[in-house]
Amino acid sequence: MDDPDELLMLYDGPTKILTSRDVAGIARYMKSEQCRRIYVLLGAGASAGSGVPDFRYPKKGLYSTFMARLNLPYPRALFELTYFRFNPIPLYTLALELYPGRYRPSLTHTFVRLLADRGSLQTCFTENIDALERQAGVPIERLVEAHGSVAGQSCVQCRTEFDGEKMKEAVERGEVARCESCGGVVKPGVVFHGDPPPQAFSERSIELESADLLFVIGTSLIAQPFASLATLVPQNCPRVLIHMDFAGDIGMRSDDVLLLGKCDEVVRDLCRELGWEDTLEQEWAKTEVKAPSIDSTQANGRSGEAQITAAGSTILDGSPPEEATRLNGTNEFGVMTDADWQEKEPKTDSLTERLRTALEQSEKPSSHVPDPGITFVARSLSGEELFADTALGDYSTRQADASTSDGDSLMAVGERS
Repeated sequence: MDDPDELLMLYDGPTKILTSRDVAGIARYMKSEQCRRIYVLLGAGASAGSGVPDFRYPKKGLYSTFMARLNLPYPRALFELTYFRFNPIPLYTLALELYPGRYRPSLTHTFVRLLADRGSLQTCFTENIDALERQAGVPIERLVEAHGSVAGQSCVQCRTEFDGEKMKEAVERGEVARCESCGGVVKPGVVFHGDPPPQAFSERSIELESADLLFVIGTSLIAQPFASLATLVPQNCPRVLIHMDFAGDIGMRSDDVLLLGKCDEVVRDLCRELGWEDTLEQEWAKTEVKAPSIDSTQANGRSGEAQITAAGSTILDGSPPEEATRLNGTNEFGVMTDADWQEKEPKTDSLTERLRTALEQSEKPSSHVPDPGITFVARSLSGEELFADTALGDYSTRQADASTSDGDSLMAVGERS
């Protein structure tokens, strides 16, 4: 619900499945024989505890960072094939920033892993591209990456998959990876605007009709067709929203539960009620990673753009931002002083410059597009529209019926901001 004048109508009648609309009620239901098939929808909030910047986070978000430093003509250009053919540098830089091993999975990712370990997780649908679900140990057969991920890559021309280790080496050396079959440019495995969702998305979404419980975690349910998934579960299926704000129509059904707050904190409370807290902490401890350091010898004697400093902060393009993401015990944004930046700032060419040079040496940008004088004009699109394509393909979005026939009531809770 994006209209600030729109009222969110919350159900205020009795529950039908749950004993109560709170953490205790959810825990009791999860322990019952009725709750066997659990589905999860994950968004950017699930990775907030890992320190991964949200695309739309003011000033520190990935959109703001990339727009300012890599000269993107408009935000969505980062995920458009036409622009990638013209200039792969921004997406390569993003891939290096989010490459597996850069960030540690959060407690929320570990919670999803625990659901899988206990045999109740059927499918986790994620709109994140950071692959932290994989890193947390969520089985790949239980995972659907609706927008792709940086953990895979393929040729833009012949679609041939490219070896992950070779891709990583190329990115860290500042090279444009080339397909071994046809010589085409290799792109990270994220879904571009206009591309259909992965086949697994369409196939597995049908299963939601048999869900016993749905967790919606860290997503505002804006982007389609991902947002429509929350409407596909049965009317009597409890839906649990764990997020900082309302999302979609969650709260309008009799057994919807709103657990508003930071994802990791709410997940810890739920696991405490389930008796899983110790296991959650133990499994999360196993995910600890050390920030890798890109050795200068790996980059032809030059320091990389995304050089990981001893403190664990990331320098995106050789020109230090005001703040950097630190991989410390609290996974919070840490502020670096001018002296810190002067000491840690790369003294040689950035990855951006090396990628640009490599691209120019291998193939001129003009050969990627019909008109070498092409101009990419900024569109009047907000950062929220990263994946906000409204076309649903074969999907028919099913809206929840806000009215019921047995006297159930709905309560208006005020204007949304």
